[in-house]
Amino acid sequence: MTSSAKSGRKSGQPAMHTPPVVSPQAWEAAREQLLVKEKAQTRARDALAAERRRMPWMAVEKTYAFEGPDGKASLLDLFDGRRQLIVYRAFFEPGVFGWPDHACRGCSMVADQVAHVAHLNARDTTLVFVSRAPQADIARLKARMGWEMPWFTLTDSFDADFGVDEWHGHNVFIRDGDRVFRTYFINNRGDEQMGGTWNYLDITPLGRQEVWEDSPEGYPQTPTYKWWNWHDSYAADPAADKKWAEVSDAGEAAFREANTKQ
Repeated sequence: MTSSAKSGRKSGQPAMHTPPVVSPQAWEAAREQLLVKEKAQTRARDALAAERRRMPWMAVEKTYAFEGPDGKASLLDLFDGRRQLIVYRAFFEPGVFGWPDHACRGCSMVADQVAHVAHLNARDTTLVFVSRAPQADIARLKARMGWEMPWFTLTDSFDADFGVDEWHGHNVFIRDGDRVFRTYFINNRGDEQMGGTWNYLDITPLGRQEVWEDSPEGYPQTPTYKWWNWHDSYAADPAADKKWAEVSDAGEAAFREANTKQ
């Protein structure tokens, strides 16, 4: 067996300059050193999300029209009765590489990463995708790829008006009754992190809605962990399950005790 085969390298590939191999004790010390920086980054990320919750709102005065599985829909309809809305502009339409069998490869990777939307719905938040492809093509694509998020057809200037006519991006909205406001926009490298429930909630004006968050006065907040549920078990009543509350309280207490001993 050749040396390249032993190392797992392809023939002609340059040798990797790998880190040193150390003892378990030295490895743990290196991990603890890096953990300091990782925790600082986590705190900075939380602070940035808190700033997002204080971003000014922009009223959406123009009327927009979409096509959905059940026919015509307005921007307000996309909320599906919830207070917050995240709209991802996916490129699936004539002229896009992959059409008509596939959506854009990058947008498809985003779609593949989307967590079950029931968790967002439980935080009064709706996620939808929008493209210019007809609904029949969208339904076919979703069935082929196993995607379940709501997906609407663009019919007007929504994409141009909100900065996603030539490139992907997430727009975030909130409603106050029938009034809709734009609260945030993220695209380019920022889109890479999207897909998980926490990252979606962190770009919304209400955030994760847990008591530990730094949010403006009066924002909805519930005890940390307690609203979590299996995605097929969320109920209209948001009250925490008593047994789960006991389990999560015990787990958090044990975690904090362990950290105090370090």
